[in-house]
Amino acid sequence: MPSSDVRLLLSAVVPTAAVGVIATVISGVVAGGKGALGAGIGTLVVLIFMGTGLFVLQRTAKNLPQLFTAMGMMLYAAQLLLLFALLALFKKTTLFDFKAFAFSLIAATVVWAAAQARAHMKAKTFYVDPKNTGSKQ
Repeated sequence: MPSSDVRLLLSAVVPTAAVGVIATVISGVVAGGKGALGAGIGTLVVLIFMGTGLFVLQRTAKNLPQLFTAMGMMLYAAQLLLLFALLALFKKTTLFDFKAFAFSLIAATVVWAAAQARAHMKAKTFYVDPKNTGSKQ
């Protein structure tokens, strides 16, 4: 994985993990051990879903750059639908506090999206690859 991809990944993972820790502590205080467990699981789910999605999107950008935008839109829509499906699936669970899970899932998703958008805006990405200009020298 190139260093620019690692920087992009870390710029989204670190704030999301920080929000997850805060959500876990708050949920632990408010709802006890089950609340902390729910918040931790919610944050972990977001980190896995979004991290995997970012990895797939970066691979698509390198292999099929013409599909990058469409793949990005489809990927984010699929991720959000899967997160909503998880919320519906775990609605009646007694393993952990559902409200803590849901709130941490939503907070971590919003933070991930904002951090990733900020990282893309601050990245100095070439619009033209200087190695492939088409001229032979």
